[in-house]
Amino acid sequence: MSKHIRPEITDWERQRAFLAVMREGSLSAAARALGIAQPTVRRRIEDLEQDHGVALFTRSPSGLLPTPIAIDLAAHAEAMAHAADSFTRAASAEAASASGTVRITASEVVGVEVLPAILADLRNRHPELEIELGLNNRSEDLLGREADIAVRMVRPVQAALVARHVGAIRLGLHATQGYLDAQGTPAALADLPRFALIGFETETIGVRTVRDLGLSFRRDDFAFRTDSDLGQLAAIRAGIGIGVCHAGLAKRDANLVRVLPGVVDIPLDTWVVMHEDLRNVQRVRLVFDALHEGLSAYSRS
Repeated sequence: MSKHIRPEITDWERQRAFLAVMREGSLSAAARALGIAQPTVRRRIEDLEQDHGVALFTRSPSGLLPTPIAIDLAAHAEAMAHAADSFTRAASAEAASASGTVRITASEVVGVEVLPAILADLRNRHPELEIELGLNNRSEDLLGREADIAVRMVRPVQAALVARHVGAIRLGLHATQGYLDAQGTPAALADLPRFALIGFETETIGVRTVRDLGLSFRRDDFAFRTDSDLGQLAAIRAGIGIGVCHAGLAKRDANLVRVLPGVVDIPLDTWVVMHEDLRNVQRVRLVFDALHEGLSAYSRS
């Protein structure tokens, strides 16, 4: 062991400090994220650098910049972080217990607008459950145990995953009544260029999926652009223009109006997915079944 390494500090604690700086961009922000003192984070980074004989960060006016070796090492640290989180969740309760931690990953809109009501009802029935919810539009690695359960709009193909089809969440064009009163209502797809359209900045898997289903917008077609699904929904609700959102969500908002309902009606097939090793873990199964039931009802709304 290097003379610089204090034996009471584990390698994982140093690597957590390294990963926190990679994620946060500064020692102070990393310290806040970890709940420890800034000098402690600095010492742990210095220990790693001295032990391995590499420089991990360089200082710049905008904060700490990772070196090429730090960028290479970050993926390994992320994998260890996911493994540690998975271990913590697995140890949170016995397999037959309706208690403990379950991590779910879902898209922004589903996670914020749809899942909370389902999970609130579930926790009313099983108050010992603890839920972690990751919001992103990428498919977190269930095989690598980044999450226990995922809500996906792409059917998984890995044999080790258990997937149950929820149904098709329908997408359509929507705008506020106030916007349509002021600007008029398109009667056909050819009319849309006359209106302020809300859409994406960069093409994603979700965008390509929608395009494959028949709505072939391009970036330059939009007057308001954001890659955040929640940002697009907020823009529609604010009356900026016409955008794509879940038909089920729009029905809950009396101020939103479906535009071209007979022309634009996109079914987005949805699955609830988990690793097959978790099918007999009671807390995971409870959440899996609740999500399937709740999202199936939502898809029919």
